[in-house]
Amino acid sequence: MASLFGHGLVGWTLAQSGRKYIKHILFWAIFSAILPDFDVISFRFGIPYESIFGHRGFTHSILFAVIWAYIISLFYREYQWRTFNIVFFATCSHGVLDAMTTGGLGVAFFAPFLPDRYFFPFRFIQVSPIGVSKFFSHWGWMVIKSELFWIGIPVLIYQFIRRLFNPTH
Repeated sequence: MASLFGHGLVGWTLAQSGRKYIKHILFWAIFSAILPDFDVISFRFGIPYESIFGHRGFTHSILFAVIWAYIISLFYREYQWRTFNIVFFATCSHGVLDAMTTGGLGVAFFAPFLPDRYFFPFRFIQVSPIGVSKFFSHWGWMVIKSELFWIGIPVLIYQFIRRLFNPTH
């Protein structure tokens, strides 16, 4: 997996994609970009990694993103469509980043309909260790450097272009 920092950065960026800044969208975009990794709790219950309910299983799927975005959008009728879109793409971004990492078993994008797990042919984001203590190590530093390059630079370019063409935001 990419780290919570990398996922959160993408959520933050997606929340700023509209013409008007809306606080709730910022919160839900960042939270939703991180949410799929809550599936690591499955290890505590003895659910194997490769299970549909294991790590990078159902919570990393497109169907999960649709369901989650729909639920959150119900609370914001005035901005329902925008909330749905940003929460959906933020949640999907998690699996996309994970499919670009150097480790793991792949991402179950089409769960529960297909159990297959996928990686992209380009896997250049250093996989993050599972667990806080392991993150604060040499391995964690390698993850941060990888994410600064492969996630941070594209985010900065996007923000620069966004401000260049829409300087009031």
